[in-house]
Amino acid sequence: MRLLLGRSFDGLFREFERTAFHLEVRDVYHAPEEAVPFQRFLDAEPDDFAWQRPWLELVREVTDAGRSVRRLRVVPVPHRDYTRWLLSISGNNVDAGEEIRWLDRTATAGLTVGTDDFWLFDDRRVVFSLFEPDGSFSGGAVTEDPEIVRYCARARTSLWAAGIPHDVYLARQAVTG
Repeated sequence: MRLLLGRSFDGLFREFERTAFHLEVRDVYHAPEEAVPFQRFLDAEPDDFAWQRPWLELVREVTDAGRSVRRLRVVPVPHRDYTRWLLSISGNNVDAGEEIRWLDRTATAGLTVGTDDFWLFDDRRVVFSLFEPDGSFSGGAVTEDPEIVRYCARARTSLWAAGIPHDVYLARQAVTG
């Protein structure tokens, strides 16, 4: 495996040809750029989403070019504050072209799901997300090992099929409250 940091990691999103899939399995992330917006959410204050624009612009760029960006979030239910916040902001990602699905952690029994977040690019490269002890993102560990790629592709396929599309999941949450 090779370590990717900063621009090297970011460059993967300009290099992939067809598909980028992200599996998120952590209950909470501590991204510095999210701290203030998350606190605004907790305080019921408005957010201008300026912090989110670079990612949304990148998603628009790659999806407008015909490439796919998908994300599956395995989440605890009942939802914690962080998950409720993600639910409230993920419509921006969807509007930019990203497909997002949600999966209750208890519904993963019997499915291929590990304990690590990863990105799967074009079914040939996997980048495992690396985190500091405080939970902040520190980079990625990339591999093109065919066995690891196949494992992650199987996980993606089974979890994606079980996941609930963002709009449907959001509507169900509004009903069950």
